[in-house]
Amino acid sequence: MAINLVKGQTIDLRKNDQGEEFDLSTVTIGLGWDVRQKKAEGGFFGKIFGGGQKEEEYDLDAVAFLLDNNGKVANLGRTVQTRDGRSQGLYEGDVVFFNSMKHPSGHIWLTGDNRTGAGDGDDEQIIIKLDQMDQRYQKILFMVTIYQGRTNNQHFGMIDNAFIRAVDARGKEIAKFSLSGDSTYNGMCSMTFAEIYRKDGAWKFRALGNPHPSDSFIDELKTMVYS
Repeated sequence: MAINLVKGQTIDLRKNDQGEEFDLSTVTIGLGWDVRQKKAEGGFFGKIFGGGQKEEEYDLDAVAFLLDNNGKVANLGRTVQTRDGRSQGLYEGDVVFFNSMKHPSGHIWLTGDNRTGAGDGDDEQIIIKLDQMDQRYQKILFMVTIYQGRTNNQHFGMIDNAFIRAVDARGKEIAKFSLSGDSTYNGMCSMTFAEIYRKDGAWKFRALGNPHPSDSFIDELKTMVYS
């Protein structure tokens, strides 16, 4: 049975307290969220022309930082030119995100970029071959940002049923950490959800739930790079 975590709680991914063992050859980190419905324009015309509940579209993006034993992102990848002529940094580095979805090792990747959060279940997934991760990676940090959240005045105070969960190679849910938006998350446009880290030869999962005002993961990344 999966464990529902609370903020700050840490578990062993290999085995739970009931002695149930999990297959970590491939672990899926699933992230999901719902946008709180808000009332559309009311009144007579609102009722005629479809008034009622209206859901605003949010584009949330999952990001993974691969950290070394100093807690730093050692490889910032390279800059490439996109088809429309823009320069794009962090390509094939130790940050897995929508513009660099697969790590060059082939052991961790983002399955896609859900731009609306529509549908049930995981909205975005990061898959990791934990047993094959190089020893130079001691921790993987998972973050979610709201694309253009500051511009669009969108924040985690308007997000319901946000969660991160870990599922093993056999499809067994190991643990889940849920967050529901409230006033403490108003103005917060990104969230560090959880981390996986090595400890005594095993992998641990820790629920974090740390909000940040910035809508760009770059601001957090700046605190994790070598000067």
